[in-house]
Amino acid sequence: MNAPLQLGQPITRREDARLLTGRGRYADNTAPADALAVLFVRSPHAHARLAKVAAAAALAAPGVAAVYTARDLQADKVGHLPAISEIKDEAGNRHREPAHLPMPVGKVRHVGDIVAMIVAGTLDQARDAAELLEIDYDVLPAVVTAAQALAPGAPLIHDDVPGNLMCRWGKGDAAATDAAFARAAHVAKLSIRSPRQIVHYMETRAAWSAYDAAQDLVTVTFSSQGVQIPHRLMCERVLGVAKDKLRLITEDVGGGFGPKYPIYPEPTLIAWATRKLRRGLRWICERGELAQSDSHARDLLASAELALDVEGRFLGLRVSAQANYGAYVSMFAPTIPTTGLAKVISGLYCLPAIRIDFDCAFTNTVPVDAIRGAGKPEALFLLERLIDIAAHETGRTPVELRRLNLLDAGAMPYAAASGYTYDAADCRRLFDTALEAADEPGFAARRAASEAAGKRRGFGIGCHLHGTGGIADEHVVVQVQPDGLVASVGTQSQGQGHETVFAQILAASLGLPVERIAIRQGDTLTIPHGGGTGGSSSTIISGTTLKRAADVVIERGRDLAAERLEAAPADIAYRDGAFEVVGTDRRVGLFELAAAKPFSGDARFGDKIESFPTGIMFCEVEVDPETGAVRIDRLVEVADCGIVVNPRLLAGQLHGGTVHGLGNALMEEAVYDEETGQLLAGTLMDYALPRADDTPPIAVETIVTPSPNNFLGLKGVGELPTNGAPAAIGNAVLDALRPYGVRHIDMPLTAHKIWRAIHAS
Repeated sequence: MNAPLQLGQPITRREDARLLTGRGRYADNTAPADALAVLFVRSPHAHARLAKVAAAAALAAPGVAAVYTARDLQADKVGHLPAISEIKDEAGNRHREPAHLPMPVGKVRHVGDIVAMIVAGTLDQARDAAELLEIDYDVLPAVVTAAQALAPGAPLIHDDVPGNLMCRWGKGDAAATDAAFARAAHVAKLSIRSPRQIVHYMETRAAWSAYDAAQDLVTVTFSSQGVQIPHRLMCERVLGVAKDKLRLITEDVGGGFGPKYPIYPEPTLIAWATRKLRRGLRWICERGELAQSDSHARDLLASAELALDVEGRFLGLRVSAQANYGAYVSMFAPTIPTTGLAKVISGLYCLPAIRIDFDCAFTNTVPVDAIRGAGKPEALFLLERLIDIAAHETGRTPVELRRLNLLDAGAMPYAAASGYTYDAADCRRLFDTALEAADEPGFAARRAASEAAGKRRGFGIGCHLHGTGGIADEHVVVQVQPDGLVASVGTQSQGQGHETVFAQILAASLGLPVERIAIRQGDTLTIPHGGGTGGSSSTIISGTTLKRAADVVIERGRDLAAERLEAAPADIAYRDGAFEVVGTDRRVGLFELAAAKPFSGDARFGDKIESFPTGIMFCEVEVDPETGAVRIDRLVEVADCGIVVNPRLLAGQLHGGTVHGLGNALMEEAVYDEETGQLLAGTLMDYALPRADDTPPIAVETIVTPSPNNFLGLKGVGELPTNGAPAAIGNAVLDALRPYGVRHIDMPLTAHKIWRAIHAS
């Protein structure tokens, strides 16, 4: 038997042996061969009235089992796909949330809106039938940007939403902020456009279903970030079925990053149609279909002003923004650009007064929701670029201005003027550690070497943080069986390594080898409680609850051991997987007890979700002035993620999140034609993602300040570096371009944009 583990050991991922040898259980791989194929017919227009949808010819085509349209949903009283977060205007009115049926009634509102669902024996038969559908569209003018949508006289996306205004939202003390600006010695200003982005995970969304006639039970297996929230919404709000008549399952997931969290039309329609047909169905999203159906993010116009006193200390910050929500309100969308920005806009700085104002707009584009960082990368890009500009305008270096305004460790917990409380951080130690790791004193020599080679070198800083979130409907059950432990959790791994981290927490709690522990997730029948995975909080939510459940296992096992060993429970101690009578050699192992009588321990989440992991990223780039091409030469990330469960997995998360942010900074942009509403970057031929040769070696270090918000001192990590990388890379590129007088370039900082900026100067 292997020795028990402690927290903080860098063990390798337990799931890798299975996943790397082709034994992963992804949704489409597990679908039965006899399932009927599903094809969703999508609108080719961004905005149009549905004058006619005739399905008779398609229904008569060979192999076709059914053709469904919005009329069928209306007949069955299928409800709309709701948001579960909300924002309110300053009068207390909830955001406007027009109906969003899985297939829209009477009008399509973005390219990719579902017009019909075809079920056939094979996918080719379904495609042939789709050619026979008679669909007449009355094409309407489309609006693509928030500015277009909010302009006077703009075409209405929804007739019941005047001016396409989803909500006018604000936060912070306007009077205090105005007063801060009134006494400012200097005000720096910046406006940005943060581009819309798409997640291209390796595994596209997929779903398959089965029908059990004896139980009248529909089971849908699909790729998701958690089954419990979609289950509750499907049963209670959309389909109106009893919870014991619908079972949702998610096994392995090939990447989530946010867009696999919301409830979507496709698995909902599959659940609905499975009961109607009493047959199993199967669907997988094609790569081009993904860009028209999976939620987008980060489509933001924002202006900011930073007020400084004569010594360079920050006095106040104003942000005014327009957020593009797309055609409908997605599940978490209301709070993504708004409170997502507000959580981090104070940065790692003492910033006494903040005011934020948002106009949130509907447009004829794919709805937005969370993508890794969830409103924070664009917020920190805005703030950190603004600080660089303020430094240069006031005759300081970016390092000097930041150091002057960094929060002190003694200020924690820090009540930010944006309305959030930062739990624990040592920003100055973090900054100094990162400066040393980045070898800032050696930059001048490296810059001179680059210039000698005809290149421009820049040095960029990205101070960043993340506010963890998520749904804490967690009820962990740890079953003790003769051959090991089985722990059921309500969060859902999409590649983060939950099977390793959660087993490591239990192993450390119970003094057991990690090999004796199995983790179960993603089944509403056996795990009815859970909020899925999002907001960088799974280790906080499930990890702390697993530790509590382990304590219950010990207490329940102590009573059983006392009976077995004929001793009082008070005389029983637990150590390294066994109960023993104190002061004797009489003992019984945990699994030996379970052989006679299996037992379990359970617990509910009892801490706070919130934590604020922090980081400093330094970046050096070389820019080729002849082509505008950027080469990232050095990337250093120093992070404070609280108590570390597994440093190997932590480093992997920091590497992955940094590369995600690199893509956001330099290449990713979902471009729409602003006249037609057609998505021009709908495939990987047009939407660029970072590759291995775009990525330099990434140096990672950590410091630890435990969070007081949970008893294990944990913080999140998954989104933290994605928040910081765009700012660090952007500042480095703009530092390299300062000799040309280039003040700012919006993301993505492509070679073409950089070349044009150089030559325009």
